[in-house]
Amino acid sequence: MFVARSIAADHKDLIHDVSYDFHGRRMATCSSDQSVKVWDKSENGEWHCTASWKTHSGSVWRVTWAHPEFGQVLASCSFDRTAAVWEEIVGESNDKQRGLSHWIKRTTLVDSRTSVTDVKFAPKHMGLMLTTCSADGVVRIYEAPDVMNLSQWSLQHEISCKLSCSCISWNPSSSRAHPPMFAVGSDDSNVTYGGKVQIYEYNENTRKYAKAETLMTVTDAVHDIAFAPNLGRSFHVLAIATKDVRIFKLGPMRKESASAGPTKFEVQIVAQFDNHNSQVWRVSWNITSTLLASSGDDGCVRLWKANYMDNWKCTGILKGDGSPLTGSSGQPTAMSTVVGSSVQTSQNALNGMSAGRIGKRAPFAPPLRQLTSPKIYQHPSYY
Repeated sequence: MFVARSIAADHKDLIHDVSYDFHGRRMATCSSDQSVKVWDKSENGEWHCTASWKTHSGSVWRVTWAHPEFGQVLASCSFDRTAAVWEEIVGESNDKQRGLSHWIKRTTLVDSRTSVTDVKFAPKHMGLMLTTCSADGVVRIYEAPDVMNLSQWSLQHEISCKLSCSCISWNPSSSRAHPPMFAVGSDDSNVTYGGKVQIYEYNENTRKYAKAETLMTVTDAVHDIAFAPNLGRSFHVLAIATKDVRIFKLGPMRKESASAGPTKFEVQIVAQFDNHNSQVWRVSWNITSTLLASSGDDGCVRLWKANYMDNWKCTGILKGDGSPLTGSSGQPTAMSTVVGSSVQTSQNALNGMSAGRIGKRAPFAPPLRQLTSPKIYQHPSYY
């Protein structure tokens, strides 16, 4: 069974994102109160806030960690049209703050003219690169040429996706057979425009990213998107959070020549679940890509797993308060598989607009709408 722990986060407004570091022992939260908080897990399993600071002049939508190879580095993005990079500095021995850490802003990325809706670091084998997407439909890729100087970032690519962007996900595969690739989702509410998910791939010849695939069957607003970790597969697996949960398989087709343009994919939808009976706001894979977690407006976290025949089914359900779901639905209420990362949600999640968000764009404040205290779900044998 799972253990639920409540944290008194003390955010003054809606919590929009929760992000774990590479090792799962540090956590960052961001909120419409314009702040980011960093939490460390103690030896007894308790989470303690070790840093809290104002990061932006608007709601902070997302926060994410860089790989620890590059130090303790965070990135955040906001309604104020900027993204920011933060680095943790530990006090020197002759410092009054000896042994204590504090976070300093290394740079502010100001290229977007609209709300920056998501921010992600690229896989570490690509170097220290940061990707943002904005409501104006533009994806921007930045690179830090000198990882020892995080105040210098250069804009390497600017890609227009034509539709307002809500979320991005890098393909984590480090195989030489797979060029760098990312997916971007749109929360444009106009269902007459299909293809709310677009796949872009890097071309070594042109040194640019080109659209490789558009998932035309996805016509509803996309709130989250996640490539599964690739453990040597020849194909890619992509989870999408829209009005339901969908899992796509992208199988690269053989190129006739190296200069034949971006890879073409055989796209296959391997699973589609409407069990949330509502909008789905977050999807997250465990580290071995054997388990997918989703959270939605039904106030539940649902866990999905495939059997040896690649048939996916729900293997666990948790309410937003951490208690197992009870009832006559016939769905399982316990889970025996270890989960690498958690998706969190709350009762009545995301019903309505976020304070500070303007127009028709619902907050993709996922997991924790109307909560100022995040819930942590973990399997006892995981840590």
